[in-house]
Amino acid sequence: MDEPLVLAHRRPLRTADVARESGYSPQQVRDLERLGVIPAAARSGNGYRCYTSVHVHALRAYRGLAAAAGPVAARRMLPELRTATITEAASAVSALHARLARERDEALRAQEALQAVQAEAGTSASERTGDAMTITELAGALGVRPSTLRFWEQEGLLMPERVTSLRARRYGLPAIRTARIVAALRSAGYGIPSVRDIVGSLHGLAGSEEARRLLRQRLDRIATRSVALLRAGSDLAAVVVAEQEPPVA
Repeated sequence: MDEPLVLAHRRPLRTADVARESGYSPQQVRDLERLGVIPAAARSGNGYRCYTSVHVHALRAYRGLAAAAGPVAARRMLPELRTATITEAASAVSALHARLARERDEALRAQEALQAVQAEAGTSASERTGDAMTITELAGALGVRPSTLRFWEQEGLLMPERVTSLRARRYGLPAIRTARIVAALRSAGYGIPSVRDIVGSLHGLAGSEEARRLLRQRLDRIATRSVALLRAGSDLAAVVVAEQEPPVA
């Protein structure tokens, strides 16, 4: 039986071996080493790179992190995890899981808001405005800055109510629901013009269907990212644990 890779991490591996095991090309392996994403390889007497299975784990972990958080964040995060303590690394990975969970909750609340928007035509004005929020409260609920809500207002995405004497913004239930949909779509990367078109047609069948489709797509992508992070878990653990091992004498 072949020796498990994780138990044979001292065995020298060629660039081609690492590429085959990780699913990257040899050039990508060298590029990620040059960028500091994976540890620098030792060199043999004739100058060839000598990798170990730790490099394979690091490359696989990078793939999962890049899928979960994006390539830029992954290039920053993996070197930090390699030099972190086990406690620090576990905390960082847990924070990423928590972020994905928050994004999922945000998309689910947006779905609920969309359903409420479709049903609110039969409600009274008092029911629609009974649970108003200030701009600070709504920004906190959405995880954005108050300036973001003011920007959405300028772009025609969100229309607050105003307390005339103080010109303070207040948001009734319709605006709160719309804000949740806008927040989810903006987090998914949709531009202002696209979101404006969807918001403007929410009360029509076509607009609601498009918003529903985009929110389902958002949830599917979050699920894919979450699974990628789960798959990277054992490789991340192998990389972190390897850094804690004392050097071979």
